[in-house]
Amino acid sequence: MSAALRLTRPEMTDAEWQARCELAALYRVTHHMGWTDLVNTHLSVRVPDAPDTFLINRYGEMFDEVTASSLVKMDLQGNVLGDPGRFNNAGFTIHSGVYKARADAMCVMHTHTRAGAGVSLMRAGLRPISQDALLVYDEVVYHEYGVPASVEECEALGRSVQGGTCVVLQNHGLLTLGPTVPGTFMRMYMLERACELELISRTLGEKPVPVSDYVIGKSAERMRKRRAEPEYGVLEWQGALRTAERAGADYRR
Repeated sequence: MSAALRLTRPEMTDAEWQARCELAALYRVTHHMGWTDLVNTHLSVRVPDAPDTFLINRYGEMFDEVTASSLVKMDLQGNVLGDPGRFNNAGFTIHSGVYKARADAMCVMHTHTRAGAGVSLMRAGLRPISQDALLVYDEVVYHEYGVPASVEECEALGRSVQGGTCVVLQNHGLLTLGPTVPGTFMRMYMLERACELELISRTLGEKPVPVSDYVIGKSAERMRKRRAEPEYGVLEWQGALRTAERAGADYRR
C-alpha cells in the first residue's frame, strides 16, 4: 500500500482502515476508467485481520462518492457489522460466494462494461487472439447465469471461481479476484482490454491472425509466475491512482 493511504482511525483496527482506504481508492479508479454502471456493480475487499468479513459499497452511492468511512462491513452470513448501511443483495451473493470458496481472495471486482457484457453473451467467447488476451487467457473461466441473490447462485459461483481468477459471468459481465487490490485491478484491466479487442475482431470481416499453441502455452507459463509475484500490478495501480487523485478523488475520509 502506498504511504499516501496510511492513515488511522481509533474506532477500528489499523488493518481495517487501510483496507477501507484502498477499496475506496479502487472505486475512484474504477470510476475514472469508465467501468461503472450507475450504482449497480460492486467491488470489495476482505478485512485482513478479520477474514470472515469484507467491505463493500453502500448501495446507492456512485463510485466517485465512495469514501473509506462510507463502506459497509459485512460477515459471510450477510450481517452488517458496525454502522448500519444498505447493501446490494446480489452484490453480497457474488462477493460472499467468492470469499467462501477462495481463501486466497482478498479483493473482488465485478463490472458490467459493454465489452465485458458483450463477450458474456457468447459461449466461451474470448479467444487467445491478442497480446492482451494472452495475459489472462489461462485464468479465464465461464460462469453460467443463475438466479441473482440466491443461495444456489452463491454456491454455484463458488464452484466456478475454483477454476480461475478471471471470470466471464455469462449474460452478465466480468469478475476478477486476487490476493491484492493491484493484482485484482490488473486482472480486470487486461480482461477488459481482451474483451474489447475480441468484439472489435468480430467486426473486421476476416478471421484474426492466429497465435500458435506454443506461444499461447509459453505466455500462460510466464503469466502464472508473474501473477504469483506480490508486486504484480503494483506499478499500474499506483499510476492509475495518481491519475484519479489528480482529477480530485478524495476518498480518505
